[in-house]
Amino acid sequence: MGKHSLQRESKLPNSVKGALVMGTLAATTGTMPAIASAATATIDVPGIGKFDVEVPDQYAAQADQLNQQLNQVIEQAPHAMPAAPALPNFAPPAPVQQSLGDIALDAAKTKVGAMYSWGAAGPANFDCSGLVQWAYKQAGIKLPRTSFEQSHVGAPISFASLQPGDIVITNGGGHVGMYAGDGLLLNAVQSGEPVTYTHLSADDVVTARRIV
Repeated sequence: MGKHSLQRESKLPNSVKGALVMGTLAATTGTMPAIASAATATIDVPGIGKFDVEVPDQYAAQADQLNQQLNQVIEQAPHAMPAAPALPNFAPPAPVQQSLGDIALDAAKTKVGAMYSWGAAGPANFDCSGLVQWAYKQAGIKLPRTSFEQSHVGAPISFASLQPGDIVITNGGGHVGMYAGDGLLLNAVQSGEPVTYTHLSADDVVTARRIV
């Protein structure tokens, strides 16, 4: 008896057939074929460029509307955005100008530890008036040599008005030093001792002078 192939017409609706085909393709290829056709729409971003984007046909109108909205935003941006406030002009602070007393005191500080030597005016050894004379010389001021003579230079000032660098005469007029602030006197005290700081009180002061 000859063999015959029997074909039976499927009774499944077309929608079910389509679903079965799509499922079969997805299972064999790993991808789902597109159902709706797509068109290429160009999105134009002003100032940036144009971009081609594939969108389904039913969204083409929305893509055109997006282009129009982007153009409106760019056109309105200069008017919508407030101008940035101007930054304040911060000028650099003016340099602090040192007084003659400041310059002389800074010079005298470099000699702390130098040994006292009677009649010496530096740069290695000093007596009291020699230290004051040398320090003011570094500030461009020429002072007389002895403590008695130095007690008459500059302008007289009170103890309460003392500022760093002022000349202070003590010991009945026989000693001189430089006010260093905070109640201290920078001076060459006596033989065998180095240039150093000593405490100063109002009772010690014969006169105080300021070089201006």
